[in-house]
Amino acid sequence: MEDLTGKVAFITGGANGIGFGMARAFLAEGMKVVIADWSEHNLGKAKDTLRGNNAVYFLKTDVADREALRPSIDEALEAFGKIHVLCNNAGVNGGGTADDPTFEDWDKVMSVNLGGVINCTKMIVPIIKQQQEGGHVVCTSSMAGVVPLPGRAAYSASKYAVRGYAESLRMQLAPLGIGVSCLFPGATRTGMLRPPEDEPETDFREKEANEFQKALWDAARDAIDPLDSGRAVVDAIKENRFYIFTNREFLEEVKERDREMEAAFPEQDPPAGRLKFETMRAQMARDLLLPGNRPVAAEGGDANFGLTFIPNAKE
Repeated sequence: MEDLTGKVAFITGGANGIGFGMARAFLAEGMKVVIADWSEHNLGKAKDTLRGNNAVYFLKTDVADREALRPSIDEALEAFGKIHVLCNNAGVNGGGTADDPTFEDWDKVMSVNLGGVINCTKMIVPIIKQQQEGGHVVCTSSMAGVVPLPGRAAYSASKYAVRGYAESLRMQLAPLGIGVSCLFPGATRTGMLRPPEDEPETDFREKEANEFQKALWDAARDAIDPLDSGRAVVDAIKENRFYIFTNREFLEEVKERDREMEAAFPEQDPPAGRLKFETMRAQMARDLLLPGNRPVAAEGGDANFGLTFIPNAKE
């Protein structure tokens, strides 16, 4: 989608932070934008900021609640007629550690961060496909979906899952002329990461904080502007680029992890049958997903590469 003028975007978690940055970046491209958010407070602030702009429509919805989500999507279609770009951006923090014996917080994080992505995709992508005008899906993962955070197992697990879901969706939709991108933000000026001076209701003594906490606050002060994140998303959509990284400070750590994975592969060569199949599969995916390649809708496009799978087969 090189020309976004007049296209319609549906952004979850769109009234604040990165989602609102996307909204403003899309509006600057001449798009119409549906801002969907569960927070009345954030929706109110966004309405005040964009007051008088007829190219934006606001919805209160919960991406984890399928019964509430579907009529919200219908309302968006009534407002603008179509949806071309879906941004699965809604997310929550927390959720607990890997061995925490409780489930309530874990389930909440999974239901929003992963379940919300799946719910919106399964409801909106069929609409985009039916329109036959191309389109794009953006899924917000996190750098925690590349390099996990200590003590944040639920959040990291949900963001790793979003990454895997987006990778699979990318291959499914490419033959239909619909692109997919995955955003991996690091420190960004959102409600999840704020320096203490931006929390006037909190009593803090910075001098008494440990060095790790002080470093986190410094990162918050130097965090990415959400509007810049939104502009990066616009560029990725136009270039049909899957990976969207905004924080270069993670690069060396990512390289180190990649080297560790490479070193863990066995040295012996695989047998001919496995090698032949995986070589063919990898080349097919490579041809389909070459960075910068414009997806071309294929009549009767087969996202399973002509393979037959046994449904619900057990491992």
